[in-house]
Amino acid sequence: MPEISLIPTLQRRAHALADPATQRRTLAGLSIPRFSATLIANGLPMLRAAPQVEVLQINVGRRCNQTCRHCHVDAGPDRREVMPPEVVEACFGLLERANIPTLDITGGAPEMHPAFDAIVRRARAMGRHVIDRCNLTITRLPNYAYLPAFLAEHGVEVIASLPHYAIEGTDSQRGDGVFAQSIAALQHFNQLGYGQPGSGLILDLITNPVGPELPQPQASLEATWRRELYERYGIVFSRLYTLTNMPISRYLEHLSASGELQAYMELLVQSFNRATIDGLMCRTILSVGWDGRLFDCDFNQMLDMALAPTIFDVTPELLAGRTIRTGAHCYACTAASGST
Repeated sequence: MPEISLIPTLQRRAHALADPATQRRTLAGLSIPRFSATLIANGLPMLRAAPQVEVLQINVGRRCNQTCRHCHVDAGPDRREVMPPEVVEACFGLLERANIPTLDITGGAPEMHPAFDAIVRRARAMGRHVIDRCNLTITRLPNYAYLPAFLAEHGVEVIASLPHYAIEGTDSQRGDGVFAQSIAALQHFNQLGYGQPGSGLILDLITNPVGPELPQPQASLEATWRRELYERYGIVFSRLYTLTNMPISRYLEHLSASGELQAYMELLVQSFNRATIDGLMCRTILSVGWDGRLFDCDFNQMLDMALAPTIFDVTPELLAGRTIRTGAHCYACTAASGST
């Protein structure tokens, strides 16, 4: 099995952009319109959350077996943040009080949380739909080889990140050796029924561009991926989601170092699509940080744009119709077809 090459996290390097406030100032200093001004110019109101939270997304920690070059979490093996038991318990309290139908578990590699299995079992026992944001390679490590069968047993939806169906596009973002391990992991998931018609086991893939450009239209891209992955590796999957590269954390570092930040942000601004507004994930999702703070989305979490209440004192009434905090990074979710 090929080893995965790793790069140090921003935090490990004591890089200035490891600080969320520095990231926000960097984006705010660019010569682009404020996101709120673009909403107004398009005759749109400020973003507000829907009356009901549909997805509780819990970021259980920033530990990861990979250090991807585009990672908006700055996750890696050297990160030590992990959601403590009292925050996990409070998440389940809100899941029940607010009657939230879906629990979305993310990280880092969320499977590295010591209570990951218990969280999955408890949420499923409550009748909740559970999503695991899986980087695939975690399942190739000896201590986590049980995961695919465990996830299948509990009917967990797997959303797996794979930048490209070819080795160059994946390893250039995620590190040498990632592609081969990802393909082996997908084949294992398929053997267990994931992605197979009629199995009820959902295997979604999520892709993002290799360079500072917009994703191709999702429908045509999905058709290409289905053909290429099946013909090359016999792999099938349920759906393909496209994600625009978020200009924060390690991808912000890359754009700044390469001199492409201003041009990339101008591309996002010029590609603003008002039709994406109704479907933005921040309107129906609530993001919980490892420390119990609440955010409108995972991206706001990484920029430290917290809501006033925490998981310990929030009520469903405080969440319904709340004004969503926005910034320049929001252009990534509203460009072209949007990030699904």
